[in-house]
Amino acid sequence: MLNSDIIKQYKVAIGIECHVQLKTTTKLFASVDNDARDAEPNTLISHICFGLPGALPVLNEKAVELASKASFALNSTPAKFSTFDRKHYFYPDLPMGYQITQFYHPIVIGGEVTIQLDGKTKAIGITRAHLEADAGKSSHPAGSDYSLVDLNRAGTPLLEIVSDPDISSPAEARQYAHELFLLMKYAGVSDADLFHGNMRFDVNVSVSKTDELGTRTETKNLNSFRSVEKAAQYEINRQIELLEKGKSIDQETRGWDEAKQKTTSQRGKEHAHDYRYMPDPDIPPIELDDDYIAIIKASMPLLPGNWRESLKSIGLDATQTEILIENEVLSDEVNYLDIIKQNKADKCLTKLIANWMVNIEIPLRKETETELNNNTKQRNTIYLEIAKLYNDKKLSSSNAKLLLGELLGHNNLPDSIEKYANEQGLIQVSDSKEIEALVLQVLKDNPKAVEDIKAGENKVIGYLVGQVMKQSQGKANPGLTRQLIDKLISK
Repeated sequence: MLNSDIIKQYKVAIGIECHVQLKTTTKLFASVDNDARDAEPNTLISHICFGLPGALPVLNEKAVELASKASFALNSTPAKFSTFDRKHYFYPDLPMGYQITQFYHPIVIGGEVTIQLDGKTKAIGITRAHLEADAGKSSHPAGSDYSLVDLNRAGTPLLEIVSDPDISSPAEARQYAHELFLLMKYAGVSDADLFHGNMRFDVNVSVSKTDELGTRTETKNLNSFRSVEKAAQYEINRQIELLEKGKSIDQETRGWDEAKQKTTSQRGKEHAHDYRYMPDPDIPPIELDDDYIAIIKASMPLLPGNWRESLKSIGLDATQTEILIENEVLSDEVNYLDIIKQNKADKCLTKLIANWMVNIEIPLRKETETELNNNTKQRNTIYLEIAKLYNDKKLSSSNAKLLLGELLGHNNLPDSIEKYANEQGLIQVSDSKEIEALVLQVLKDNPKAVEDIKAGENKVIGYLVGQVMKQSQGKANPGLTRQLIDKLISK
């Protein structure tokens, strides 16, 4: 077990390569369905996927559009000129013997992803992002002496995003991976479904006692933020232990064993020259003009950074903000941020709605098995009507929350929410004469409390307010009740 003093002697450098599956209907170079989640093996294939002699790839224009959008999400711009190359290696799930990728002239050069951790902001540089066709999938049935190959995934359009080695801790690695997930999701570039492999992370780790980078290892195909963090932490500890024993680090590719929570060696790490990159003669260069780039930029939606600034401006704290941003993308059917955007002219109203979303609707959706209303227009109406009743002091805070939770469970709204609330006994009584009668009775029943208040024990007023609320079955306006207690006692 390494002690903290030894660990502090080493500088950690982490870089992450993320393969993002682009949200296209068809594959990168073939008009074959790109959604292989429920397909039988080897059913979504064509002569191009097999790399048969004479098969000519044709570039999917949508993939170029999505890669261009990703560039803006990465705080960069798409390159006006990019090309495709052949990356040669031999493996059963790569029938052509090479992968079509972008090596010499990628579609994105530079950029950054800003992360926030422990109240601090840090920019992680982006080296490049390039388009490439995915390989197929090999599986190795337990106890068998053979492997199976499924080419449904072969040719799926990927954008590989390569970070600079700017990440210096496992927590930063996790935060970077999560922010990249949000960026790709908000930009509409990918479904970003980690369970189905829409985003896969390769984590490169090195440690050194000097400013010079150490020998790195690459742990491949991680598909959760937690595994990114755990794999990085394991590699840091493993490498430091080896160096402390006087041993060297092998530059290699490693795999992550989720069950054992450790990395294992897979093969020696190749260098660029091992792949014998060469320009692909069958695919023309991508040439983007200023008008195309301007159209893509104008089409960009609001990204997480934009929403953080907007939500901060209405007074939400960082925790509430991240809950809204996260839940917006976890459920495509439920729109939280559009409702906030529709009401942004009134900051107090927007903050109230946002608080109710964080504290009532989102927990309710997680806890209940009942299907809640997903209609943005109807949900906006519910929030606005209840907020009006609350601000008019016709609803108490607890009754507003109760009514909101109940109405979100309906797909058909009542003609009048106020009338419905009244029928449910939720509307507060604000008639001073009616409340005064209750107050007089409570004061009569609690003479000692009245004497305590006259003696300066003002905290007893809360007890008397509670008694009035009890007598009114929670309908009395508490603010008006308190005023009447003060007035009647001071007579």
